[in-house]
Amino acid sequence: QVHLVESGGGLVQAGGSPRLSCAASGSIFSINAMDWYRQAPGKQRELVARITSGGSTNYADSVKGRFTISRDNAKNTAYLQMNSLKPEDTAVYYCKIDVVTTARSRYDYWGQGTQVTVSS
Repeated sequence: QVHLVESGGGLVQAGGSPRLSCAASGSIFSINAMDWYRQAPGKQRELVARITSGGSTNYADSVKGRFTISRDNAKNTAYLQMNSLKPEDTAVYYCKIDVVTTARSRYDYWGQGTQVTVSS
């Protein structure tokens, strides 16, 4: 079993720079890609950023130049540094991690979600 714990959300003023964290624990052999998604009210969940096991990153056009995804492999943790936040960034943010378990099975695991609300 693998557990993900997200932290770092909350109420932020426009222009703010919070950092989200997603820590994985449990029966982990290795982690492939680590993703951050978000879902705003009435909208579909969208991929915000991805970082591969090799450190390659890609971003949604809406956050390029403002958000930075990173990972600490020793801690099995993904981060999302969000800068220059806008009200339209308001959403529940979820991490998703592609895990190979100690039983050598491969699954996607989702975090519980953390609310980020940007006030203007």
